[in-house]
Amino acid sequence: MLHMRYAQPGDEAFWLRLDRHLTKEGFAQKVRDKAAYLLLKDKAPAALLRYNLFWDSIPFCNLLMVVEESRGTGCGRALMSGWEREMRASGHRLVLTSTRADESAQHFYRKLGYQDAGALFLRAPGYAQPAELFFAKELHP
Repeated sequence: MLHMRYAQPGDEAFWLRLDRHLTKEGFAQKVRDKAAYLLLKDKAPAALLRYNLFWDSIPFCNLLMVVEESRGTGCGRALMSGWEREMRASGHRLVLTSTRADESAQHFYRKLGYQDAGALFLRAPGYAQPAELFFAKELHP
């Protein structure tokens, strides 16, 4: 059984084990802002999602991570679908996300109806990486 809920302070250890980009302070802020979700599978944490607002107005999924043993079981799809419902209910009509060109997540997002929306090429020392692919999805009422 799958259940999506907002991240809570008690989720910090699990969260930071999977999310290597967020600090403890950043996690606390996401919890306060209700900008982080946890997906439970049979009452155990199976996936996480955090977002912010691009241009202060468009929900942008910064991170979707599914624990290794739950990949391919529908957890990522369920979490994205739940997040999209929440964003739609909040009045948003468009959501965004991104992934590196060398990661397979791009295929996952396309299967969920996301459309290619451009790419970012970072070549500056210390920031160089494969192209970051951006995706957009319209949320219909």
